[in-house]
Amino acid sequence: QVQLVESGGGLVQAVGSLRLSCAASGRVGSISTMAWYRQAPGKQRELVATITSGGRTNYADSVKGRFTISRDNAKYTVYLQMNSLKPEDTAVYYCNAVGYARDYWGQGTQVIVSS
Repeated sequence: QVQLVESGGGLVQAVGSLRLSCAASGRVGSISTMAWYRQAPGKQRELVATITSGGRTNYADSVKGRFTISRDNAKYTVYLQMNSLKPEDTAVYYCNAVGYARDYWGQGTQVIVSS
């Protein structure tokens, strides 16, 4: 099993920045790709960004140029640096880790961007 714990969410004004962290524990050796998803009220959960164990990244079009995903393999932690935040970025952000046979999810951290 893998446990994921997110932190760093909060309330920020538009054009501000936040940095989310997700620390993995347990069978971390089984983790390959890690990702951030988000779910806004009344909407489906959507992919924000992914990063492979080798550091290859991919972003949703809506966050390209504003968000940066990174990982510290030694600390089993993935980060999401969010700049130039917009009110439409308001959502619960979830950390995801792909293991050998299943995905793992964190409990989510709330991000609220005020206009």
